[in-house]
Amino acid sequence: MLKWNDVINFATNGNPTPSKKVVKTDEQWRMQLSEDEYYVTRKKGTERPDSSGSCTLLEPGKYVCICCDNLLFDADEKFDSGTGWPSFTQPATIEAIGYVNDTSHGMERIEVVCNVCDSHLGHIFPDGPLPTGLRYCVNAAAMKKL
Repeated sequence: MLKWNDVINFATNGNPTPSKKVVKTDEQWRMQLSEDEYYVTRKKGTERPDSSGSCTLLEPGKYVCICCDNLLFDADEKFDSGTGWPSFTQPATIEAIGYVNDTSHGMERIEVVCNVCDSHLGHIFPDGPLPTGLRYCVNAAAMKKL
């Protein structure tokens, strides 16, 4: 079970090694993704809060990266955070997610990315429910549910 100190360690010292890497050109990503998916995942955009019904959809399933189908989260770890974005307490595996120190927009945060294709997913915060205390705040446009 990951805790906040683990996240800080990954963001500072390097991420877990993924099972594979997917690399494509910007043109290939543009052809594969919708405009919103491209903006969020490849340009580090953020969708409007509550723009997806996914936030309060709490049913069994798996969530994969919209870009490369890497398994990111299990619905068992999903919760309604009230923030307007889908939220999870743990990734599907330790290797699924990468962590990047983010000082953009005058803030200090930790960005979460798909560890296979480096897609921007969202950010992680230490204000989630116990026992992890983690809240992976993820753009719905960055994932698809299986």
